[in-house]
Amino acid sequence: MHVSPASRIAGLKYAIRNIATKAAALEAKGRRILYLNIGDPLLYDFETPPALVEAAVQAMRDGKNYYGSSYGVPIAREAIANSLEVQNVDVAPGDVFVTSGASEGIEASMTAMLEPGDNVLTPMPGYPLYSAVLCKLNAEERQYRQVPEDHWKPDLEQAESLVDERTRAIVIINPSNPTGAVWDEATLLSVIEFARRHKLVIFADEVYHTLTYGPRPPRISSIAGDVPVVAFDSLSKAFLATGWRVGWLSLHGEALQGEYKAALCRILDARLCSPTPPQFAIPVALASDGSHLDAAMTKLRARRAATVSGLNSIPGFSCDEPAGAFYVMAKFGNLGGETDETFVLDVLESAGVLFVHGSGFGMDPKDGFMRIVYLPDVPVLEAAFEGLAGVAARWTDRAKASGASTP
Repeated sequence: MHVSPASRIAGLKYAIRNIATKAAALEAKGRRILYLNIGDPLLYDFETPPALVEAAVQAMRDGKNYYGSSYGVPIAREAIANSLEVQNVDVAPGDVFVTSGASEGIEASMTAMLEPGDNVLTPMPGYPLYSAVLCKLNAEERQYRQVPEDHWKPDLEQAESLVDERTRAIVIINPSNPTGAVWDEATLLSVIEFARRHKLVIFADEVYHTLTYGPRPPRISSIAGDVPVVAFDSLSKAFLATGWRVGWLSLHGEALQGEYKAALCRILDARLCSPTPPQFAIPVALASDGSHLDAAMTKLRARRAATVSGLNSIPGFSCDEPAGAFYVMAKFGNLGGETDETFVLDVLESAGVLFVHGSGFGMDPKDGFMRIVYLPDVPVLEAAFEGLAGVAARWTDRAKASGASTP
């Protein structure tokens, strides 16, 4: 007997995890690998705030280990709504839904909306979860360009060419994974007007919203007016609790009430609930003074500086200074006709350093982009860039010899 997989899964890839299997194989042979591929602060010298841990543990001790509401425990939904109200977002607790990480919220909200053959505009480069969800739904992903020369702002003129009668929504990730870019209010307003003109829903991924190095952008739902927004957030990044898988989505706009909200509720009912005890940490997190974040951002600023200076000092490399999150999308201009994945694998095998190739986020594999995570401390980053420099020099010499190097 042969069991065939669903044909729609053939195109499903998740480069962030997939490339790590190659690193694991080298590590199993005794190689030391510097992992700069996964954005998990808990793998480095960051820790979950003790008050959150105590809240989750106390919930377990108090017997809150049952199936919770499919939509989230009431105290958590109320805390999220109150926190958004402080940020000029008017949302009722009944329009907030707690999910197993923002990822589940993204999949549930898209499943409730999309028919096979519908399409959604997603950023390029963008987070591969969206590609995977749309693949599973038999919906089409249409990628709109973010312009690296303009701090990764959206090319809405190019996005216009992607819209047709089956386009249902546009995804924004602000601050961005994978580029670290932050779109300001003017940019967000241009996206809102684009969505209004084409009658699109905005899926707003804001899980890095508090992780900014300069002015924090507004929540897009606070300025969207009549444009419907489904927004996503979580404890994972801002509160350093990635493995808890505690996230939420919120609905903004009259158009999302009625049939759509009912469909979303049916989907959430069918999966019972997200884990109950960690939800009791949500009110504690959202009422905290943010001091844990001050300490984290101090570390990240130093590591960002080391990353930007280290990369830009390597011949053939260039990168923009990220304004948020803990990623940089760097470019290597001397591929000499090879692909970004080939280069990244050479860096892994030759220097023991793991990045993720830009084509794993939708970029052209010949453009030479790669996402680099700068969560490790500065000495580790400096060692990684030293190893990278040696590989880059070899590729640059080869490109020059062939006449294919970047001037």
